[in-house]
Amino acid sequence: MPIITVHEAAHAAPLARALAAGGIRVAEVTLRTPAALEAIRIMRREAPELLLGAGTVLNGRDLENAAEAGATFAISPGLSPSLIAAAKSGPIPFLLGVATASEIMLALEAGFDHLKFFPASQLGGPEALSAFAGPFAKVKFCPTGGISAASAPKYLALPNVLCVGGSWITPPAVLARGDWSEVERLAREASAITKPARP
Repeated sequence: MPIITVHEAAHAAPLARALAAGGIRVAEVTLRTPAALEAIRIMRREAPELLLGAGTVLNGRDLENAAEAGATFAISPGLSPSLIAAAKSGPIPFLLGVATASEIMLALEAGFDHLKFFPASQLGGPEALSAFAGPFAKVKFCPTGGISAASAPKYLALPNVLCVGGSWITPPAVLARGDWSEVERLAREASAITKPARP
């Protein structure tokens, strides 16, 4: 799943087309720039086949704005009591972020067993997620943070990892120069990385 930071709303339409042409079906637009919400609106209109989420959702207002812009899911880098409450009552599915065993337990108590693990590479990468599989057997993760095309398969090989997210598919320098053919190439490369079949 590409994690995208859009600085110019004008980039949203060609970006959406390039991702879709490259086989991407799910993408996250971070709410880190003033252009983010408008980018979500444009990308949903331009490539309706994309399942488009809003990332860096930090509070209930962010969640409401994301849903109003057309996001079909939301993701946070962490969790807090107020964010958990907003996620439970919110209009779209929410992937809470966790970094520790205690945060996983808090999310489970609130009824969430599909979680974002962030920042994955800095917190121990696949080895940490493998260790979590023992005490948290029913939890499924989407790790993000420091993941590359080279490391993604190591995460996807784990049974408790459903997907991975990364900005390597939409590098800031590539977006800044509007190189949509390169975005499509990177999207095709990422789409070819698949989760191994389980016997």
